[in-house]
Amino acid sequence: MAAPMLRCFSRGRWFRIPGPPGVLLLGLRESHSGAQGLLAVQKARGLFKEFFPERGTNIDLPELFDRGTGNFPQTVYCGFDPTADSLHVGHLLALLGLFHFQRAGHNVIALVGDATARLGDPSGRTKEREALEPERVRSNARALRQGLEAMVANHQQLFANGRTWGSFTVLDNSAWYQKQHLVDFLAAVGGQFRMGTLLSRQSVQTRLRSPEGMSLAEFLYQVLQAYDFYYLFQHYGCRVQLGGSDQLGNILSGYEFIHKLTGEDVFGITVPLITSTTGAKLGKSAGNAVWLNRDKTSPFELYQFFVRQQDDLVERRKSPWHPLGKSHQEDQELGLVLCDMALCQCIHAHNRERAKEATTRRSPLKYLKLFTFLPLPEIDHIMQLHDKEPEKRGPQKRLAAEVTKLVHGQEGLDSAKRCTQALYHSSTDALEVMSDQELKELFKEASFSELVLDPGTSVLDTCRKANAIPDGPRGYRMITEGGVSINHRQVTNPETVLVVGQHILKNGLSLLKIGKRNFYIIKWLQL
Repeated sequence: MAAPMLRCFSRGRWFRIPGPPGVLLLGLRESHSGAQGLLAVQKARGLFKEFFPERGTNIDLPELFDRGTGNFPQTVYCGFDPTADSLHVGHLLALLGLFHFQRAGHNVIALVGDATARLGDPSGRTKEREALEPERVRSNARALRQGLEAMVANHQQLFANGRTWGSFTVLDNSAWYQKQHLVDFLAAVGGQFRMGTLLSRQSVQTRLRSPEGMSLAEFLYQVLQAYDFYYLFQHYGCRVQLGGSDQLGNILSGYEFIHKLTGEDVFGITVPLITSTTGAKLGKSAGNAVWLNRDKTSPFELYQFFVRQQDDLVERRKSPWHPLGKSHQEDQELGLVLCDMALCQCIHAHNRERAKEATTRRSPLKYLKLFTFLPLPEIDHIMQLHDKEPEKRGPQKRLAAEVTKLVHGQEGLDSAKRCTQALYHSSTDALEVMSDQELKELFKEASFSELVLDPGTSVLDTCRKANAIPDGPRGYRMITEGGVSINHRQVTNPETVLVVGQHILKNGLSLLKIGKRNFYIIKWLQL
């Protein structure tokens, strides 16, 4: 099996800015939307949202990825700032974009922005980020690299099927900023940027109008991101930057900087943002992040996040657009949104003014297309089966399995399924093979005790040693009245002696439940 190259590792940014003139919105131009291959496929899946610029000076974007033009392979990068010690679900679409390029034979770079994280990206924010100490940033960057390395390995081992892919390189932008002297950098780079252009970015305008204003550090963020693009262009031949749709302004700065210095064509591609049911961007700042690090969000929790998605968010097979009807409200309530610029093509002329207002309305993301590598015909087949048996939630389970396997590997997916069986299907077989870690992840609020199994230990003794019931008659009655279960089996006789294989599982654990929601995990010693 041919393995892709894996080098260093990098860290990413999440972004926000509407498209200025010259930005190609997918579906609006035949030359791009009709291009065969990678761009057309990802357009059909909804993963690629905007291209910039619409046309290059010497070459157009589709030509870069055409094997017949001699430009193959290309190098594509995306940045991730280590403002936390884990990536989250909001970063997944950018990572999947990189993986799709890699699978098509191109070389990709994940850039960990440990230098830019010190400044803080103002895109999509109403106030300045909390400043991070240098050591905290370095620690976060190390954790991000580990997470990225794990995902790259999972992608190669579980999804390659023997195919040869491009390389996946992880870099840190501190590698080149540490060598820069401030005055030299400002003299060489600062003179290439015009204040009027930088001030015109929506992220800057929004912050300047806010009561808090904008710091110089934040203002210069787009300059450093532009220089990142330039550095990767010069040293790695990188011509394409990938980012969230809120990053378009920063990508534009890089395009203008490179084009001004070299006259060469470079391009930007954006992916949709993932938002919560309230419309807020899913992530750390909003306090709604679903993390990709197991220590912060377990495989079971990640799996269940996708299993719980509504049908329309998994794959809307028929998606009629009702720009003036109630479907807009329903789509807003669903939350996870992306722009549908095809709206302009289906509104009659006499409704143009109302249609203009409706361009901000959204259609739901099709998660099976966005978050998996499944071929489109297979997704259609999954949805056909779902139409016949919707109660089985087949698409959600397949979506959850594919994402969990990519993030946590096959072992993580198996763990998530064991936890699901143990919690929702009261499976003692699943409980018996669960590790201590899995039980702690599944029952996060549960008390964990280590007890010695003395001869004749009863149900009442166990409950009292675990401090699960009150002393005296009240605790005794809780058992006799059916308020206690061990390993999903109700026990009503307080004097019942514990039996290995029934009350004590083969892995030496007991799951004690008091009432409906109070769990206690007991690990027995000296069995």
